[in-house]
Amino acid sequence: MRLLGLDVGSKTVGVAVSDQLGIIAQGVEIIPIDEETENFGMRRMKKLVREYEVDGFVVGLPKNMNNTVGERALKAESYGKRLATKFGLPVFYNDERLTTVQAERMLIEEGNVRREDRELVIDKLAATLILQNYLDQQRNGVN
Repeated sequence: MRLLGLDVGSKTVGVAVSDQLGIIAQGVEIIPIDEETENFGMRRMKKLVREYEVDGFVVGLPKNMNNTVGERALKAESYGKRLATKFGLPVFYNDERLTTVQAERMLIEEGNVRREDRELVIDKLAATLILQNYLDQQRNGVN
């Protein structure tokens, strides 16, 4: 089962894809979006769904640290509903608390990505972490 992992923000959606066996996640790209004009990048998403022949989506759910659902999490859920309606594929949600922080830390520790350039790759890396965490949980029987 091949999945697309998504880190949904207000201006971009980081995209990652799993291998066919659902073991490894790999970053793909960052899709620009604009919530205000309701441009959610669905044209590009359609191309990715076809190109990778995906069977579903994993959307990062940015819960608050106290496990409540805030505005960004509601927007991520709304994006997931939009995907389900448009593509007729299942959408799974995965708690993504601290994945952006983890991605930032990984880029800093790696040391070869300049501060100015981190913004260009952080959403893709966060999407990869969201998807990899989901794949690991499924393999280990954690829901």
